[in-house]
Amino acid sequence: MPELELLIPLSVRTLQAEHYSPAQMEAALGPVFGVDRNLIKDGTYFVIVMGNQIAACGGWSRRKALFGSDQHHGGGVMFVDPHEEPARIRAFFVHPGFVRRGFGRRILEASEDAARAAGFSRGELVATLTGEPLYAAGGYSVIERYEIALAGGVLLPAVRMGKDLR
Repeated sequence: MPELELLIPLSVRTLQAEHYSPAQMEAALGPVFGVDRNLIKDGTYFVIVMGNQIAACGGWSRRKALFGSDQHHGGGVMFVDPHEEPARIRAFFVHPGFVRRGFGRRILEASEDAARAAGFSRGELVATLTGEPLYAAGGYSVIERYEIALAGGVLLPAVRMGKDLR
């Protein structure tokens, strides 16, 4: 947990800077960009470790929340029916020292495989503008573009995307 709490702000402030202002990133850290302990508790969160540090992390969920830390959605326990709703692809972060090595793609594939094994035939996610190319390359299509309202009237552009997992 402590390693993830260090990795996420580092990843956001470094890799998201091309697409988001400092005000947007700071307002999103915590509620949007943060640890969702439910993913870890559910065993649906993956990490890639290089040496003694986490190089990348991400996962999937059968819970209702489409994005955000457990701080954002209160750690809700609402589960979705895999026959009715998509698996949630969630919380991907890469350490700036390990970009462009295929780690995001590997975690995405592992998440999709696990969701498929749990009976899901579709995956959905909320991508940042920075993450959108990764998910598009993985076969996800844009469902909608919108803005997430954050504290202080700050808006964070995001992209809801989906993919058939069959």
